[in-house]
Amino acid sequence: MATDLDQICINTIRFLSVDMVQKANSGHPGLPLGAAPMAYVLWTRFLKHHPANPYWVDRDRFVLSAGHGSALQYSLLYLTGYGVSLDDIKQFRQWGSKTPGHPERGHTAGVEVTTGPLGQGIANAVGMAMAEAQLAARYNREGHKVVDHHTYAIVSDGDLMEGVASEAASLAGHLGLGKLICLYDDNMVTLAAGTDITFTEDRAQRFKAYGWHVQYVADGNDVGAIEQAIRRAKRKTTQPSMILVRTHLGFGSPLQDSYKAHGSPLGTDNVIATKRNLGWPEQPAFLVPEDALAHFREALANGKRAEAGWKRRWNKYAKAFPELAAELQGSLEGKLPAGWDADVPRYPADAKGLPTRKSGGQVLSAIAPNLPALTGGSADLDPSTYTAVKGSGVFSAGAEPDEQGVANGEKWGYAGRNLHFGVREHAMGSIANGMAAHGGTIPYTATFMVFSDYMRPPMRLAAIMGLHVVNVFTHDSIAVGEDGPTHEPIEQLAGLRSVPNLNVIRPGDANETAVAWKVAVETNDRPTVLVLSRQNVPTLDRTVFGSPEGLRRGAYVLLDAEGATPDLIVIGTGAETGLVAEAAQKLQAGGVKVRAVSMPSWELFEQQDQAYRDSVLPPQVKKRLAVEAGVSQGWERWVGDAGATLTVDRYGASAPGELVLEKYGFTVDNVIVQAKALLGKA
Repeated sequence: MATDLDQICINTIRFLSVDMVQKANSGHPGLPLGAAPMAYVLWTRFLKHHPANPYWVDRDRFVLSAGHGSALQYSLLYLTGYGVSLDDIKQFRQWGSKTPGHPERGHTAGVEVTTGPLGQGIANAVGMAMAEAQLAARYNREGHKVVDHHTYAIVSDGDLMEGVASEAASLAGHLGLGKLICLYDDNMVTLAAGTDITFTEDRAQRFKAYGWHVQYVADGNDVGAIEQAIRRAKRKTTQPSMILVRTHLGFGSPLQDSYKAHGSPLGTDNVIATKRNLGWPEQPAFLVPEDALAHFREALANGKRAEAGWKRRWNKYAKAFPELAAELQGSLEGKLPAGWDADVPRYPADAKGLPTRKSGGQVLSAIAPNLPALTGGSADLDPSTYTAVKGSGVFSAGAEPDEQGVANGEKWGYAGRNLHFGVREHAMGSIANGMAAHGGTIPYTATFMVFSDYMRPPMRLAAIMGLHVVNVFTHDSIAVGEDGPTHEPIEQLAGLRSVPNLNVIRPGDANETAVAWKVAVETNDRPTVLVLSRQNVPTLDRTVFGSPEGLRRGAYVLLDAEGATPDLIVIGTGAETGLVAEAAQKLQAGGVKVRAVSMPSWELFEQQDQAYRDSVLPPQVKKRLAVEAGVSQGWERWVGDAGATLTVDRYGASAPGELVLEKYGFTVDNVIVQAKALLGKA
């Protein structure tokens, strides 16, 4: 049963949220009115956090997956003492405000992940729980628990309708993530109507089928029942928990249980009526009773004690296990250990070469033993993407490591660093985001390039949040061959390049691939995409061609015309770099003054100063030919009006890869023909 103070506190959350939305004349008042009781119970009775230090590493993580209800979270952040003021509350959804329309990581203290696109938050929460489980299994020792926290999420009907939520929930149940607890705001209303027109499945049975522990709270205002449900959930250590809380959208308002309360202000008259219905003063707006604020601000003292207790445990742990403590601290701080790249291979010249997916796998396997934070896997494609690291174990439930850290062959329990996502690309991307946001890990994912389309939403959010995630995409062109158009990416590269704050790197041979992996590991303020080939590509002779370290600057001179300004620049990326290199040699032998440029990353090149960009692509050299097995879109920036492209502006075909490349003109001879035509020497 709620006390009088409980009810005052709950209504404080409700009406701060309602007043925010009303003043902004924009927002979503319905969720805060209905979900305030569950949020209150969670934040005041369970959530381990320290508002004065929002980034304390052993805090519980909270995700408002239903990000449209951001006013609820901002109310809690202000009330419990985070860096959100009452003035910030009053500037909800305004220019420059700390309280934007949806929660944004890095913008507002206490916001763990950027949410709003439905389903992403719950999948991020799965990733956070996976990160906690992995770090705890690898670093905790008997009597020394330094990683020990929960991940909580408030989710909505809309979240659970999205396919990514199903993918992530299925994996979470399989993995038995017992420290993941979701509170479902089961209000049966969406933006457009009641859920009875689209969403009538038995959600409880669905999550039971996934392997979750499921409870139902019949009255969303019953704080005692909500508290007991969370306590029971915390005792279920081998299953994630879903608590269905029957709430009412827009509770207490004349629009209660109507979709009209979802995404629009209640209106002045309805705000007054709602306050009257719930016994709240009509004026002033943004009322915060002193006793309610004092109760919420107990989070500061509670958090200080909790963090101090953890620091004592940490000091004992660091004394008992100094090497482990130093390793864990470095990972949590995002520092790269000395010598992490010491074993990265260097590849001798080889005309036959190897696929960059294979050299990429070799480089990954060389880095992983020296970089404990690196963890990841593929969407059921390890044998093809070469992204499994032998000797690193499989992240799995139920297998406890023995003294050597190995049990059941490659199964290490939660200590394993090879993640098996199953055929769940969308969730894979979102889970990796959650792991990166949690901290202590550098997650990577892998699938075929054409399936990058399934990962677009989480990659975009990773770019918005500036997360350190590496997305590996192999089988990068029509050279996929026999699998045909459905598996041959054409437009995907251009699409990825269109995403702000995302580094896209398409290395040209094994040595460029090695540098690309280094750049991906070192770049911690944004995600990186590595685009790798299925087919063999020659390993260039670097005594003849430019150093692969040039990849760090996005583009570099591979082979230059001797003693003269070139008449023509031929630009290659990825698997086509070898074509450009050989064609340039033959053109030079025929008396053509040609420069060959390797351009593995537009984004890295754009980050260079104008002087460097002009040194690689001199403005006075107008004749430029770009060679890339993808659409021509975007290349006009680099080749200009007087240039040309040898690209692919139609879909692929099913045939052996070498034959498809030949039919589409990706041969040395055709590069030479196209170059001469550009010079008028055909």
